[in-house]
Amino acid sequence: MSAGASQPLALILIPAAAVAAPLLADRLLRWIAVPTVVFEIVLGVLIGPDVLDWAHVDGLVGSLSQFGLAMLMFLAGYEIDFARLRGGPLRRAGAAWLVSLVLALGVGALVNDVPLNGAFAGLALTTTALGTILPILRDSGELSTPFGSLVMATGAVGEFAPIIAVAALLSGNSPARTAVILGAFAVITAVAVLGARRPRPAWVTRLIERTLRTSGQFAIRTVILVLATMVAAALWLDLDMLLGAFTAGIVSRLLLSDIRQAEEEVIEAKLESIGFGFLVPVFFVVSGMKFDLDALLDDPGTLLLVPVFLLLLLAVRGVPAALLAPAGLGPRDRTALGLYGATALPLVVVITTIEVDAGHLRSSTAAALVGAGMLSVLAFPLAAQRVRGGARPSAPAGDGRARVRAESW
Repeated sequence: MSAGASQPLALILIPAAAVAAPLLADRLLRWIAVPTVVFEIVLGVLIGPDVLDWAHVDGLVGSLSQFGLAMLMFLAGYEIDFARLRGGPLRRAGAAWLVSLVLALGVGALVNDVPLNGAFAGLALTTTALGTILPILRDSGELSTPFGSLVMATGAVGEFAPIIAVAALLSGNSPARTAVILGAFAVITAVAVLGARRPRPAWVTRLIERTLRTSGQFAIRTVILVLATMVAAALWLDLDMLLGAFTAGIVSRLLLSDIRQAEEEVIEAKLESIGFGFLVPVFFVVSGMKFDLDALLDDPGTLLLVPVFLLLLLAVRGVPAALLAPAGLGPRDRTALGLYGATALPLVVVITTIEVDAGHLRSSTAAALVGAGMLSVLAFPLAAQRVRGGARPSAPAGDGRARVRAESW
């Protein structure tokens, strides 16, 4: 089937896969809890060019997928409550990431013919797919628990720090120009944050409340404008759009922080509907469609690299996150934290794409890295949930004892 002929079919099959994913997850729930994202990726592989060849990624589908990735990163930034994560969780997560970076740069140098460029490719092993594990934590009710705070801190550093590293190491700019660019984006971010923290005029609050359930949707339109502005600023400065989308989520949360809780919950529900109801599933299904299965199956050596990279994700990213977790964390929670921390995919795709396009990474090695990232999304969150299945659930963050324990971490 030609790519052109498959376009109308793709516009049906991608939403169909998005609908089928939660249905399959629900049917299997009585035996095993499989995250919905697992089925989205697998169904994407199934309908894609390398299996049934029913649908291809064209300009429209590819653009929708990019919007989905931006929305995924936006929601990840939006969910981060720095007031709850600051202090111990962020410090420990940052220290764990630095250990991962040192290990990853050494591993990357070993898997590539050009040591320096291969070391840059090792950045893929330092990432954590916060946007991927976010809905899993939410669905399991762990997002507001002390354990959820640790996972969020690990994921936030695992998303934000590699993006900065990509801008600094893989952009092709000189160190001085990179520093200027990052400084300019930091200034833009600071201005946005300061503007978001300023008290809103009374008429703005009234307009938000009056249009929240009408076609006006002032609050939602404002948030989308913030997202578009921050993404455009990142692209204008020759940075990755993920940095802009992630920052936009943080800014939007601050922007809506002083409205009434009832209105804030409605706005959050609407944003999740746009993201998890439409755009984000498109990204994951298309990620499955774009996966180069033939590159893995044609070369046994490349296929063997997939479990190797999967183990390296655990060793390089998961182990430091687990070892540097708070001393009072139980072994089950510690293991689960390492598994969540080793879950990676979106930035693996971004980093390997940059390196392949620059001629610094073999396409077969990139396929193995992406394959390991996909397997990490399929296996690690599920394993983390199974590990914690026998553990005593953490108390909600609203509970006083839980809050004190989280702050002491």
